[in-house]
Amino acid sequence: MYVGVDCGTQSTKVVVVDVDNGRILGEASRPHRLEEGENGRREQAPADWEQAFVEAFGEAVERARVNPRSIRAIGISGQQHGLVALDASGEPVHPAKLWCDTETAPQNARLIELLGGEAGCIDRLGLVLQTGYTASKLAWLRETHPDAYRRIDTLLLPHDYLNFRLTGERVAEAGDASGTGYFDTRTRQWRHDVLEIIAPELDPERVLPRLIGAREPAGTVRPEMAAKLGLAGDVLVSSGGGDNMMGAIGTGNIEPGLVTVSLGTSGTVYAYSPEPVHSDSAMVANFCASCDGWLPLACTMNVTSATTLVRKLLKLDLAHFSDHVAAAPIGAEGVTILPFFNGERVPMLPHASASFVGLTSLNTSPANLCRAVVEGATFGLRYGLEHLGGLARNASQIRLTGGGARSPVWRQIVADTLGAEVVCPEISESAALGAAIQAAWCDASERGPGTPLSDLCRRLVKLDSATHCAPDADNRRRYDDIYQRYREVLHDRHAVPH
Repeated sequence: MYVGVDCGTQSTKVVVVDVDNGRILGEASRPHRLEEGENGRREQAPADWEQAFVEAFGEAVERARVNPRSIRAIGISGQQHGLVALDASGEPVHPAKLWCDTETAPQNARLIELLGGEAGCIDRLGLVLQTGYTASKLAWLRETHPDAYRRIDTLLLPHDYLNFRLTGERVAEAGDASGTGYFDTRTRQWRHDVLEIIAPELDPERVLPRLIGAREPAGTVRPEMAAKLGLAGDVLVSSGGGDNMMGAIGTGNIEPGLVTVSLGTSGTVYAYSPEPVHSDSAMVANFCASCDGWLPLACTMNVTSATTLVRKLLKLDLAHFSDHVAAAPIGAEGVTILPFFNGERVPMLPHASASFVGLTSLNTSPANLCRAVVEGATFGLRYGLEHLGGLARNASQIRLTGGGARSPVWRQIVADTLGAEVVCPEISESAALGAAIQAAWCDASERGPGTPLSDLCRRLVKLDSATHCAPDADNRRRYDDIYQRYREVLHDRHAVPH
């Protein structure tokens, strides 16, 4: 048996996977508490992730009806970019600032300038710093909490932290490290010179975790943790990775020709590339994959987070929200929503707020508001997809994941808006599944000649034919026009080029 874990923004999910028979035997999740404040502050306590993992692990194993001592390896997926700064005793010096924290936008702007602008960032890192990345969070901590900053002994990401708590090892891998802002995504190495600009008092050799390969183990589970979880004494923990990298494995997106779109709290669009991508757009991140290769990616910050806000505002459950979306016409009778409740990364508007445009006494209805927020979130993903260029244009299929993918009406909106065939994997928890697949890959590599990752993906990533959506030609033409309306509102409100 293999365990996959996804430590996300809202919860930690655990799946128990029987690789030989290609089945998930049990799954469970536990929620996290998100601390929000003025100026875009969004933080969590790392200890909450560990507690959620332990509780969800126990329930998932119980539901799987397996002896936990049959588990051979664990893989961890984690929300990207979060700053987990530990002191010499391994305790956080400050709550973890998350990917969706926009409080550090001023620090990010200054860092870009110090690195020589966008061209300087690309030259050193292979990408342009974004406010959500780890670098500006570290600069913010240095400026605003100098006492905490001086206690830093190790810099980790959320999935690195769970690996550390499981194994006692302080390691990182290229996929998740790509989003720190002090890692060269082309050479897969830390940039000590960049970290010295961000945090000149910290010694890179001391504070940066040891880099390991995608199929290498982070270590074995510590005896104390193994006893708590009921595991045998030699359980491997794979390198793990960021949620997008694990989601790529969990959707089988490990070879050219596919695009994965996630309708989660945030939205992501990514495609596999066997070599680094040099994009003309600063919004495309040339991230590494967690299976070798690269995973160029565009990330929007407002998808189900935005639809949930509107749904709760109207006091609707999910079923009635979906009914309202389906009842409204394409284009929501002229209502356009820029759903930038958390600021936005694509387009690069970290201080933006949401806008409701085109409301009149005739079209202001719950159904139109529900439809418009779904369309607005989907238009943001189309905006990101367009910036991926040839990798997206040449894709044969879009694999759709995330909570929003469970909605039939939203799946069709995605197909019509993006003009591509859409299908969902049978297992919707793609990041957790990808982590379990990577764990099996790591275990096989350690115990023998190894099983190709592609073979594991073919065995475990199965598509749900009932979710297949083909774009409707008439609807596609209509959405082309409505998308242009969205772009015009973007231009008028935020001076984003047409």
